[in-house]
Parts: sequence; C-alpha cells; structure tokens
Amino acid sequence: MTVSNVKTGRAAAAVPPVARPAEPAHIIKDDAEAIAVAQRLAAEFVKDSSKRDRDRVWPVAELDQFSQSGLWSINVPRAFGGPEVSYATLAKVIEIISAADSSIGQIAQNHLGVVAAIRTVSDKDQQALLFAEVLRGTRFGNAFSEFGSKRAADFETKFTDAGDHAIVNGQKFYSSGALLAHLVPIVALDGEGRAWYAIADRGAPGLTVIDDWSSFGQRTTLSGTVIIDNVKVPKTHLVPGYKGYDKPTADGAIFQIIQVAVDTGIAQAAIDETVQFVRTKSRAWIDSGVDNAWDDPYTIQAIGDLTLRLHAAQALLEKAGLAIDRAVAEPTAETVAHAQIVTAEAKVLSTEIAIAATNKLFELAGTRSTLAEHNLDRHWRNARTHTLHDPVRWKYAILGKYFLNGEKPPLHAWS
Repeated sequence: MTVSNVKTGRAAAAVPPVARPAEPAHIIKDDAEAIAVAQRLAAEFVKDSSKRDRDRVWPVAELDQFSQSGLWSINVPRAFGGPEVSYATLAKVIEIISAADSSIGQIAQNHLGVVAAIRTVSDKDQQALLFAEVLRGTRFGNAFSEFGSKRAADFETKFTDAGDHAIVNGQKFYSSGALLAHLVPIVALDGEGRAWYAIADRGAPGLTVIDDWSSFGQRTTLSGTVIIDNVKVPKTHLVPGYKGYDKPTADGAIFQIIQVAVDTGIAQAAIDETVQFVRTKSRAWIDSGVDNAWDDPYTIQAIGDLTLRLHAAQALLEKAGLAIDRAVAEPTAETVAHAQIVTAEAKVLSTEIAIAATNKLFELAGTRSTLAEHNLDRHWRNARTHTLHDPVRWKYAILGKYFLNGEKPPLHAWS
C-alpha cells in the first residue's frame, strides 16, 4: 500500500473538472486552413480580451472554440489521422491567437508539447490511443513545475508501480491549462529518477486543481496549484518523457518555439494598439509643429523601428519552425542543435521586442493611454510575466558557446 504525505489541507478549494466535448473536434486539412482558422478565432477572441484580463474571467467558451476548431491537433502525425502541419505554421497559429489574447495562446502550449513528446517517445499502441483522444478534442493541461525546488528540472513528484496502473504523489504549480483540461499530464519520477508524463484524468480521485494563480500578467492561463494524492494513472497513459532528452530530439525546441510565438503575438498586439491609439486619441506635442500625433517625426521613427524588430523576430520564428521540421524528420545531433540554436535566437528577439513594444506603447500614445478604461498595461504585464520563462540571459550563453566553441545546447525542455 502507498501512503501519501502530500499536504491536502487546501483540497476543499478544488475546482471541479469539465465535461469532455459532446461532439468530435474538427480536423484541420492543411497549413493554409490552420492559419485561416486561427485568424477567424483571433477576430473573436480579441473582442473581450481586455475584460477577461481586467476581471479575470476564465475563457471557457473561447477555449472550447479553440480546441474544437482542430487547432489543438495540428501536430498529430498524418499516419494517425492528423494534419501534421509544419512547425512554422504551428508557431504562426499560436502567434495569431496570442496577439488576440496571450493567455489563450499560452494555454495550448503544453498540450501541443505533450503531443510532440508522444510522437517522439511512445510506442505505436500508445500513440494510437492518445492521438485518438487529441483528435476527438480532448485537452491536455499540465502539472510539470514545482514551486519549492532548487531548479526547474528538480522534481519531488513520484510514482510507484501498482500492476496495471501507477500511483502518483506530489504537488505542482505553474500548471497552465489544468483548470479546464480533460487530461492532466503530470511530470513524475520513477524509482530510477527518470521523468515520465503520468497522464491522469482531470476528475481522478486525489487530483485537486486550485485556482490560486495570482500573477499580475497572463492572468487567465488557468494555472494554479495541483495536489496529487495517491492518484491512479493507467499504464496506457504513462508516457516515458525522459526518452525525449536522453538522445537528440526536437522535443525541447518544440516547447520553446511555442513560448516564442506567444511573446511575438504580444509584441504584435502592443504595436497594433499603439498605432490605433496614436491615430485616434493621442495629441501632437506642442513643439512638434504638426497638427496630428501620427505626423510627429519621432513617433514615425519609433513605429518604424518597432515594426522592423517585430518582423525580424517573426522571420526567425518561421526559420526556427522550419529547422524543427527538419529535426523532427531527421533527428541527429546536428539537426537538433540547429533547431535549438535558431529557436534560441528567436527567443531573444521575441523577448526584446515584446518588452520594448509594450513599454513604448505608453511613451508614444501619451498620458491618456495609462487610463484604467483602456487597460493597455495588460500587454506590458503579459510580456513581463511570460518572457520570464526560459530567461534570455541564458540564451545568449547558449548562442555564444555554440558559435564560438562548437558546444551544442543541453537537451531538456528549456532548450
């Protein structure tokens, strides 16, 4: 018998699970449709994005639309009935959605990353089982990171073998998407210290998800504490995630490129808001000699600079997606390292432009842009919060070691 020592005093604050979709999700047919569907959804999601942020309204209907649209299965292999779009397309989809609402864009990140991992490490039977779930519209959340560990990759959550199932115990935080997920992949260690994805049913006894995410940014990513108290996970849903990092694979770069896409989307949203505000609400400065704010030469120069830097980040994002495609098709030390390096470059530029654009918004739009009624600070708050994932100061180190000394990046989910 397994005796749990997990602290369950907060279990009364649990959020109940949501029902599985009544109808099968749509299946995207190709890359062009994926982009078109993302643009259509983004046009809807942006309408109430400010209100959702201000009042911390969960995007329940929007998330159902998103996952039922087929965009949550776009990296399921064709051999299993999926569209298997390019990772350049997948990144563009997340960028488009994130420009409308970056919290919604982030919610899909770990789901898509786990789908990629299943392709890499699972056997054919497990792939068939889990990909069928994804194609039906089942959403994976995540229970990966832990709050009190020394490093992000240090896990105290463990599982034990109990015949046809495993028993998992631990506690997680930063669990984006877990509140409204149907299945929750839990990173847990086996007796040898190897990390697996133990994919538990969201309503499994002992699995408690608490709505206690209190960050000032990315406020509706449906994150929070996950308590795992003797949770049973069938062996069919125990995925050997560690195999994605004990040899060169694109798994780490895939998790990373989705982070990059979210930040690029935030930058796009901030620049769009700046242009709209300057064109409709800002006043020309008294010494400018012009009648309209949009004719201010310094504002013109700044918008040109921001847009140029955004386009550079977008170009690297696309290049990274194509490099990941090559690494997925032919995973060698060289193709994987190239994908990691280009993705790291994109991460640096996307972080820099997201912070710059969300900050410059107020300088160019003027004092009235800070009024609460506009809630424009949400873009800076989102950028500042989300770019803290995978700090760019370490990306510079990875790039320098690679280009100067030929040292390949480490193999893990943060590289």
